[in-house]
Amino acid sequence: MQDMIVNLEQIKWDFSEEEKLQSLGIIVRKPIAPELDQVSRWIANHFSAYWSCEAQVAFSKAPVGMWVAQRAVENELVGFACFDCTARGFFGPTGVSESARGKGIGKALLLRSLFSLKELGYAYAIIGGVGPFAYYEKVVGAQIIAGSERNIYNHMLRYPKNKK
Repeated sequence: MQDMIVNLEQIKWDFSEEEKLQSLGIIVRKPIAPELDQVSRWIANHFSAYWSCEAQVAFSKAPVGMWVAQRAVENELVGFACFDCTARGFFGPTGVSESARGKGIGKALLLRSLFSLKELGYAYAIIGGVGPFAYYEKVVGAQIIAGSERNIYNHMLRYPKNKK
């Protein structure tokens, strides 16, 4: 998996997706410390233990280095996005529950996270170990970083095959 780079100066900061989500009862917000256990368990159950670990690092920052999406009335987490966790200036991991995909939640979380990185003083953001290259290219103009097949994740300890 390769990494991608995003020029934060070229991003259109349009948060109209969030208004659309609010009309569907979904809010995008920063989580707070008492939610660490619940959020990290949700991420481990829906995605992976690795991503849950990265989310725990997000909670160690002040302010928290993560955005979440939740169904407000049902009090149900439906998505998350971490930033500045695995390495400085990195976006990710990010995920949206299968039942909530296709509503613009991922885009809202991505834009909020990239905006947060810009507020921290970054001119560029790295999207690490990308799967959906075309998505990031389309939404934020991300470009593959040449030679990034060997990246920060190459020598990471791996769980046995039967674990996430």
